[in-house]
Amino acid sequence: MSTKCIGIILDGNRRFAKAKGLPTFEGHRRGLEKIKDIMGWARKASVPFVVAYAFSTENWNRAQEEVSYLMGLFREMLTLKLADFKKEGFCIRCIGDLTRFSPELQTLMRKAEKETANLPGPTLVLALSYGGRAEILQAVSRAAKDGKTRITEKEFSSYLWSNGIPDPDIIIRTGGDKRLSGFLTWQSVYSELFFVDTLLPDFRESEFQSILTEFGKRDRRMGR
Repeated sequence: MSTKCIGIILDGNRRFAKAKGLPTFEGHRRGLEKIKDIMGWARKASVPFVVAYAFSTENWNRAQEEVSYLMGLFREMLTLKLADFKKEGFCIRCIGDLTRFSPELQTLMRKAEKETANLPGPTLVLALSYGGRAEILQAVSRAAKDGKTRITEKEFSSYLWSNGIPDPDIIIRTGGDKRLSGFLTWQSVYSELFFVDTLLPDFRESEFQSILTEFGKRDRRMGR
């Protein structure tokens, strides 16, 4: 069974740091570094899209020091680390309420998207300042502004931040929690869900492959 898109909820960074006696910030750094590994595994498995839930709308409510550090990590990823992603041929796309980021970060996001747009892929979709309810609300608002009073699911999907990205066949959550936390609320209706106890920085390729193997065994009836 082919897999067109995998969504992954990146969880467990702070608990990883605490267990290792490291600063919380180091856990976040290790977690973001894991994204590149996951993209490599996706390429080996011929998965064209990976959507990574990297920063939710609720994450803005964390301590200012932590939020500022995460902004610095995103800036580093989109500047110093961008060359590594380009060398690997990974495309980058950013989705979410990006207007909440600084003008500098917004510019870096668009620059990264433009510079990687024609690479062979796979595509890393960074869900930043993202929330499923927020995505649906903004889609409704945009559709209303266009005068839409009756609309099909396909038309509605075109107003989502994820327009052009396949619905996820698989959603993985690291860190042990068994909920989606607003991740791809509209798009995950028929996604196969995999919750793993492993904290994100410790997530291994063997676990990723095991999930793909299990996915291949499942009977996806898609409501039929």
